[in-house]
Amino acid sequence: METLCKTDRTALVEACRQGDRSAQYELYRLYSKSMYNVCYRILNHTAEAEDVLQDAFVKFFQRIHEFRQESTVGAYLKQIVVNEALNRLRQRRVQLVEIEESFDMPYEAAAEPDEWEISHVRAAMMKLPDGFRTVLTLHLLEEYSHDEIAEMLQISASTSRTQFMRAKNKLREMLSTLAV
Repeated sequence: METLCKTDRTALVEACRQGDRSAQYELYRLYSKSMYNVCYRILNHTAEAEDVLQDAFVKFFQRIHEFRQESTVGAYLKQIVVNEALNRLRQRRVQLVEIEESFDMPYEAAAEPDEWEISHVRAAMMKLPDGFRTVLTLHLLEEYSHDEIAEMLQISASTSRTQFMRAKNKLREMLSTLAV
């Protein structure tokens, strides 16, 4: 994503509030790729991710007058994108089972991954069940806390932690078969 100073982004937002289509396009151009990646990681479906991305941008531009610039444009837009993707998952009737178990996993330091490893991790993540992949993506990649995830998914924080740990374990298991 191109680097724009805060003043430039503020000017783009103000232009969008005035209905300037070129400013809307510029914000779309700046954020669409990263926001699509968020959608895809949550939904694991290209067409759905594209639909959700478009819906999220429409909502963003409809709500631009509500944006108070207390956070960055990217953070505000990302929240809309995540909510839209989660709503789409709910439409699929994804159920996260309430589990009150917790797992203690030791911290493991890892070496810098190479491209082969990264591509295999991505592929394995996309094979995870929706609930596992969603929690893993929101916590690990999007850096939401388990409390925030619990609120978004309407589950308990302990369920979020459990889903996250189970997702990590399943991912480890899937990747260990490749390493053999």
